[in-house]
Amino acid sequence: MPHIHEKIDFCSETFVVFENKVLLRKHDKMKIWLSVGGHIELHEDPCQAAIREVWEEVGLNVTLYQEPDKQPEFPNSKLKSLIVPQYANRHPITDTHEHIAFVFFATTKNDVLKLSETEVAEDCRWFTREELIKNEFNIPETTQFYALKALEKLKTN
Repeated sequence: MPHIHEKIDFCSETFVVFENKVLLRKHDKMKIWLSVGGHIELHEDPCQAAIREVWEEVGLNVTLYQEPDKQPEFPNSKLKSLIVPQYANRHPITDTHEHIAFVFFATTKNDVLKLSETEVAEDCRWFTREELIKNEFNIPETTQFYALKALEKLKTN
């Protein structure tokens, strides 16, 4: 999607977990390991964007993780509660453009990727906790932090 503002965009990024592994994509332009994500479109909320971006980029259906008791429902109101992101950050993309990112954690029922032909990634793979800690793939500190937190929160026995 094109930028909706020349100086700043809102984005959703999702750390997808399956059987104690987290999915990371190596960004084709930036050449670094990141989560799956992208710009929030004008007709979307951050949760919808997170789910859409994962589907478009890697072909996975995901369920966003909800903290217990963080999303009240008001049956007699038009207010729609959203899943609260696990983290949020603001970071530069260029000298003149920034992103505000909502960081979500999610689970999926399988690890079979169907990579997008238009959203090209240099590489895409599932990482274990041990691989993240060893960091032989030079994963950025922020990506490593969020990925480890996702594995911790969504670990299975």
